[in-house]
Amino acid sequence: MPQVSLDELTTKVSAGSHLASFPTDTVPALAARPDQAALIFAAKQRSFDKPLILMAATVTDLWDYVSGTEAERDQWELLANQYLPGALTLVLPASDRVPPMMNSHDLTTIGVRVPNHAIAQAILARTGALATTSANLSGQPPLQTMTDIEAQFPTVLTLTSHEIQQLTETQNPQAASGIPSTVIRWRDAGWEILRQGAIDLYSSRHKD
Repeated sequence: MPQVSLDELTTKVSAGSHLASFPTDTVPALAARPDQAALIFAAKQRSFDKPLILMAATVTDLWDYVSGTEAERDQWELLANQYLPGALTLVLPASDRVPPMMNSHDLTTIGVRVPNHAIAQAILARTGALATTSANLSGQPPLQTMTDIEAQFPTVLTLTSHEIQQLTETQNPQAASGIPSTVIRWRDAGWEILRQGAIDLYSSRHKD
């Protein structure tokens, strides 16, 4: 796996020519520019009918990719401000800015997330929102370490250990949980849990 600087990684991913892998607060991600999502499907040997997640450094970076009424946006922002950055994926109505390949099975929706991890955010702040998924071959468990990812995906870009150390020292990133994000979908003016993951919404709300 080519280990490169932050500048080189973000430049090449932004150009659309490369896949990258980086740690997040859940499991490591494979990422590409949204309109180059085909790179992810090819690398993972993944069916095109399985959706990808749009990941960004801030919630603000995601809103152009979703479409809803002002009242709906208020509800989305309320939950996003409570849990993001964090291990929660919101499945929302997609705007026409979302490339169809991101979710070819259902062109009307897109999953969006902001990771609570300094290295992921350092990359996403430079590239803008990226198409992401877990780093593994389709149907296999998510890989948890850069060593395993390097063996599985030898051409994917990652940061050098020096860059990771610098970001770790200056940003103190949260350790990855190893548990995928909780996924919820906006439907009929309410939330539906599609996958229970790292965040337990019911327990969190019970404690409020």
